[in-house]
Amino acid sequence: MPIFRFRDEGALGKVASVDTANVIVDVENLDQLKRLQVNHLSVLQSSRPGQHLIGLITQVTRKRGLENFDNDGVTDQNSELNLCRISLIGTLLDRDGEKENVFRRTLESVPEIDANCFSLDGENLTEFMRTLSNVAADGNSLTLGKYTLDEHAIAYLNGNKFFQRHAFIGGSTGSGKSWTTAKIIEQMAGLSTANAIVFDLHGEYSPLVEKGIQHFKVAGPADVEAKRTIDNGVLYLPYWLLSYEALVSMFVDRSDQNAPNQAMIMAREINQAKRKYLEDSGQKDILKHFTVDSPVPFDLGFLMQRLNEINVEMVPGARANTEKAGDFNGKLPRMISRLENKISDRRLGFMFNGGGDILNFTWLEKFTNCVLGSSGENDKAGIKIIDFSEVPSDVLPLIVSLVARVTFSVQQWTPSDMRHPIALLCDEAHLYMPQRNMADSADDISLDIFERIAKEGRKYGVSLVVISQRPSEVNKTMLSQCSNFVSMRLTNAEDQGVIKRLLPDSLGGFSDILPTLDIGEALVVGDASLLPSRIRIDEPINKPNSGTVNFWDEWQKPVKDNRLSIAVDNWRKQNIQ
Repeated sequence: MPIFRFRDEGALGKVASVDTANVIVDVENLDQLKRLQVNHLSVLQSSRPGQHLIGLITQVTRKRGLENFDNDGVTDQNSELNLCRISLIGTLLDRDGEKENVFRRTLESVPEIDANCFSLDGENLTEFMRTLSNVAADGNSLTLGKYTLDEHAIAYLNGNKFFQRHAFIGGSTGSGKSWTTAKIIEQMAGLSTANAIVFDLHGEYSPLVEKGIQHFKVAGPADVEAKRTIDNGVLYLPYWLLSYEALVSMFVDRSDQNAPNQAMIMAREINQAKRKYLEDSGQKDILKHFTVDSPVPFDLGFLMQRLNEINVEMVPGARANTEKAGDFNGKLPRMISRLENKISDRRLGFMFNGGGDILNFTWLEKFTNCVLGSSGENDKAGIKIIDFSEVPSDVLPLIVSLVARVTFSVQQWTPSDMRHPIALLCDEAHLYMPQRNMADSADDISLDIFERIAKEGRKYGVSLVVISQRPSEVNKTMLSQCSNFVSMRLTNAEDQGVIKRLLPDSLGGFSDILPTLDIGEALVVGDASLLPSRIRIDEPINKPNSGTVNFWDEWQKPVKDNRLSIAVDNWRKQNIQ
């Protein structure tokens, strides 16, 4: 049974102009004109029977025309132009096959001139929103909250399309970004074989303790000293997992005049160190196929020994019984010194001081089982929240992208019939996905990895959810690959401009509400949303620790004793006690 029950006498007005997806309606009912609101919905009669076109009101205009005088010099008081501009966003079919009341995000037709237009409100709005909810709740649904247009209608997203086509969640500080992310995470955790990794840069998501969620942290100095392992929720990301390019960016100073020679020596000697490891381990099959980028452990001590030998190498001279300096004699001291400093840096213990375990050939399999396994595999939780808060900022892009690269590589090398999809939720994405013109060498490596995932991830079952408070600082390629946008309040004009440019032209005006959204309210647009919508996000079961401090209240409370001396002591020890 059709849900709309409109009568001609209740029409808002008639179509006066049609331009592709934009329609101008001449509003005859002045009382209704006064009640119209921009970004609310309207319904237009279609040129095809059994269809209604759904539109978004983008402009309401009341203009007085030029005064007209009749032959007797009497002014015509009816010269008033009342217009409503509408962007068409979809079609409601009374019947599609065996289904009734089907909404599609396509325009099956366009309205004819003089077709009736109706304001979508009251009972008709309730029925339409209920239809949207029922259509979306087909087993693929992801709920965020309630539609602002109708607080009784649940706002569903299509979970398949949300992750298949990448998504962006953005908003200014305090707008509810983490809250929205937590809401999505807790629903993912309820799925039987969910699989996702959350890059948590500040420990915000530590309060999320639902079943199906597991917490890890990248080892800090105290974890290294206490010899905590992956079984204690502590991750080590050893140097040998890095790609050749990443190792060069970490160990070779590009400004050194000998940098090209050093990079060449690194490639050769790392390859030899991996070969020695495989020979000593009896891995003959891998010996035939491995490359410098293969995830094969190697002994850093052996590499250091070789670099020192090359740096002082003497070779036979032109005359008998004479020697001369080798080609690379004296050209590696800065690289060796840089490498020694990195190894001795306690902050980088998660790379260089993970103990003998990380050199075991089976370590990588154990790591991937824990970090990439889905719910139900090995009795592990499917949602893995990784805390990167103790990773130094200068290597953060390398380390976050390392986890992403391992994820992508595992999916890429898994037979297609055995792949299980995995999502990467990238919080504070602007820190490791910056614009190219703002990137250094470490950022470039990170960008190469994430851009490849953005472009090719769908083929291998890897999804990206980019989360940031500064969309204008996030790499443009990453954002252009996102087909779903959950945008909270944005007060910065540059950030607003980025979102507006990414939205369809017909919805350009819809984004004007970005600075006026309330805390916890979002503008949701994209393939996963049946309707471009303003949604009030529901409260998650466990709220993330956003770190918001009530300054005025705290300034009226007593200060805790010894807080500064404790802070200084922790700072020196690189450990919060």
